Amino acid sequence: MDINKILKEEFNLRDSQVENTIKLIDEGNTIPFIARYRKEMTGEMSDVILRAFYDKLVYLRNLQSRKDDVQRIIDEQGKLTDEILKNIKLAKTLQEVEDIYAPYKQKKRTRATIAKEKGLENLAISILNDKVDINLECKKYIDKEKEVNSEEDALKGAKDIIAELVSEDAKLRKYIRELA
Repeated sequence: MDINKILKEEFNLRDSQVENTIKLIDEGNTIPFIARYRKEMTGEMSDVILRAFYDKLVYLRNLQSRKDDVQRIIDEQGKLTDEILKNIKLAKTLQEVEDIYAPYKQKKRTRATIAKEKGLENLAISILNDKVDINLECKKYIDKEKEVNSEEDALKGAKDIIAELVSEDAKLRKYIRELA
């Protein structure tokens, strides 16, 4: 992600304006000081534009840092694929990065986790793929040792797994967010 290029395009600035302004900010100068005493370096940028520039700079740096963290964490889990890497690089907002990361985030013990431990994940996937008669399939998963005592227990566990799978789908979350 080229932060300077993004700032240049968003604020319609020259390369020198972007570089000088970032340098002044990184040196610890305040926005009022830069706006008043360093106009020649910023190309006469107003304090309003400088403040927006500063906010965007901070946001982009945080975004890049989070992208790096998410990529590292997923890689450490051994689950980083070319597609995930591409999606992380293309993400333009922190929310998109968090949506990509959601399935790999360390979770608390949920109802879906418990259902997976009971061996109901295949049932959930079968239901999602709509390839089975639910009632017949649920009967196959009744197991007193795993505390799946009835078809209803099996179906309830499968629903919990499906709900978690759907909530972790980044594309679906984005679609629902846009809809809402």
